[in-house]
Amino acid sequence: MPPLATELFDYALPARLIAQTPAGKRDQSRLLVVDRATRSVAHHRFCDLPRFLRPGDTLIRNNAAVLPARLRARRPTGGHVECLLLGPVEGDRVWRCLVKPGRRLPAGSGFADPGGAFAGEIAARNDDGSVLVRFTTTGGESIAAVAGRLGDVPLPPYIERAVLSQRALDRERYQTVYADHGRQVAVAAPTAGLHFTPELLATLLAQGVRTADVTLHVGLGTFKPITADTIEGHTIHREWYEIPGSTQQALFPPLTGRRVAVGTTSVRTVEDYLSTHAAPTPHPCLAEAGIFLYPPATFRGVDALVTNFHQPRSTLLCLVAAFLAPGTTDGIAWLNEIYAGAIAEEYRFLSYGDAMLIL
Repeated sequence: MPPLATELFDYALPARLIAQTPAGKRDQSRLLVVDRATRSVAHHRFCDLPRFLRPGDTLIRNNAAVLPARLRARRPTGGHVECLLLGPVEGDRVWRCLVKPGRRLPAGSGFADPGGAFAGEIAARNDDGSVLVRFTTTGGESIAAVAGRLGDVPLPPYIERAVLSQRALDRERYQTVYADHGRQVAVAAPTAGLHFTPELLATLLAQGVRTADVTLHVGLGTFKPITADTIEGHTIHREWYEIPGSTQQALFPPLTGRRVAVGTTSVRTVEDYLSTHAAPTPHPCLAEAGIFLYPPATFRGVDALVTNFHQPRSTLLCLVAAFLAPGTTDGIAWLNEIYAGAIAEEYRFLSYGDAMLIL
């Protein structure tokens, strides 16, 4: 098969449809239901999801919590510094970070919280533009704990925030209701899960729908567009994940129903795991996902998918196109048709936008 041109996964997204705020209530976002068997689409609300799931189905969810990883500080000269925590490198004291203003902060530069909660020194600069920062904190508190108290949620670059009240809203709404706050390991939310409410989950449980959790450390690479001319020329980012033994069991026969992935992060976790495991293990699996799913990929462990509407030229768009028509490239044209219809119907796109269910 010839290489896939990246422009096949491009489309014109009107700026007015990029959701800047979440729906008034999580499950009142819209839901576009795609039936692959009948090649049909239907328009619903997310609260209608129980109508499309059956007893014995299993929702596979990414329970990673978003760390409020954006810290604000000052240099000794008084200049402002913004530091985004990407992940620990040496325990909790040295972290890989993005800093602004990056060019004016060489190795050895220091900055500190005006309130005295933490101080940081740039230990090294990396080729990808990130830096290593060595932190000290007051009273031995971890920098992750400091971020939990003082940090801002690291919203995607297409969501603009200036008002403090909006930032407070984001700390609640840019987080799933089932996030495990002991696992603040993500710097981007698994956004398909943002539509669920405790009441909706209770309804599904009473209906006989099960849940199984995975933890994928969602990174900023999820927002990185494909800049290569072909899909095959793109090097995808890597992300750590953990799958407990109970969830591993749910991925293998005997299956009682469909495995319904909540979000592309759950799909990536499951498919990476199944690419190297033929049977479940009694202990949690900790591994690094490097899988890149695009047409004509097939799927071993996902039978249905809940997902949001994604950015043009993104790896997430490639995954959805593959899932629409596994084993072929037919999903590319169909995805473009579906997205054109969603734009015509004024669906809201990206992280705080509406959802799609692919059956």
